[in-house]
Amino acid sequence: MQNVNFSYKIIKECPKTGARAGIFHTPRGDIKTPVFMPVGTQATVKGLRPEDLNEMGAQIILSNTYHLFLRPGEDIVEKAGGLHKFMNWEKPILTDSGGFQVFSLSDLRKVSEKGVEFRSHLSGEKFLMTPELCMQIQHALDSDINMALDQCTEAGATYAEAEEAARLSKIWLEKCYEEHKGGDHVLFPIVQGNMFKDLRAKCVEYCAPFAKCGIAIGGLSVGEEKSVMYDMLDFLNPILPHDMPRYLMGVGSPDCLIEGFARGVDMMDCVLPTRIARNGTAFSSTGKMVIKNSSFKEDFRPIEEGCDCYACKHFTRAYIRHLINAGEMLGAELLSIHNLRFLIRLAEQSREAILGGYFAEFKEDFLRKYKITATF
Repeated sequence: MQNVNFSYKIIKECPKTGARAGIFHTPRGDIKTPVFMPVGTQATVKGLRPEDLNEMGAQIILSNTYHLFLRPGEDIVEKAGGLHKFMNWEKPILTDSGGFQVFSLSDLRKVSEKGVEFRSHLSGEKFLMTPELCMQIQHALDSDINMALDQCTEAGATYAEAEEAARLSKIWLEKCYEEHKGGDHVLFPIVQGNMFKDLRAKCVEYCAPFAKCGIAIGGLSVGEEKSVMYDMLDFLNPILPHDMPRYLMGVGSPDCLIEGFARGVDMMDCVLPTRIARNGTAFSSTGKMVIKNSSFKEDFRPIEEGCDCYACKHFTRAYIRHLINAGEMLGAELLSIHNLRFLIRLAEQSREAILGGYFAEFKEDFLRKYKITATF
């Protein structure tokens, strides 16, 4: 049954690529796609206030079920009136299921059809994350978009490993769907299958009936070459449900944004922009800039000419370099503002190009200027 509180409309598609411009209607506001979503893992985008996010044009942010379950606990958030009130964010919130964190942060874990038994990376305490509990936590958090519990496999996984993970993800999805309450929450199934196209196709087939207004692509950008990811997105584009948002999980370098949008992806997120900011690195239209380097010591230009972010309008490369090298928090904050605004603006520009009928040319021009050899 369609969740009537959520709907998606494609406004225009690029005839030369798979790029789509649409509007995702949610109870807490419309989201214009394609969109980049800042990550606020622990109910905060590191170092930034909600006002900063609003000013840079963020339409939706992410938080994480695993981390909020461990600290402060979903019961605390529920008593506060839900995640939106707890963190003073009125726009939509997507919560990841925590499945990826269970597998990446917990060395001791046991996987079964019931769920995942793991030890907290904070205390060592043992927990069992079941699909039912995963949904209950996300309902207590009162996030708008809930992700199904799934098992993500690393690049290089064998066919048998990927097949078993997909089998468990299917069982867990069915249980998540049964537990999910609907209403002001929508459930996104997650397509897994590693780098095996037949497994991906089977995952799309079993996920589709559970996808009422949104579907996610997981298990990419987990160590494979970008060309392998793009090839898989090319494969998935024509077989994914068409008239609903498509969310590529955990991918967020500028070139990957453009390439993802060109393959029918509508929503993307990543911790990369704030992570590299804390290391003194900025995005630019010609590749990454390591602002902390000595070459910027007497550079009194903004991070990027023409950028409309708060950092670029008020401060110079030399000043931000000084802050980073002096260990001042403001340096990482300003670079985080710039990096997030860069990706949000890139999504906005991509949408404009799709609507204007020149996305293919926009993509080619951007990638020609951008240093693809730059790695993060």
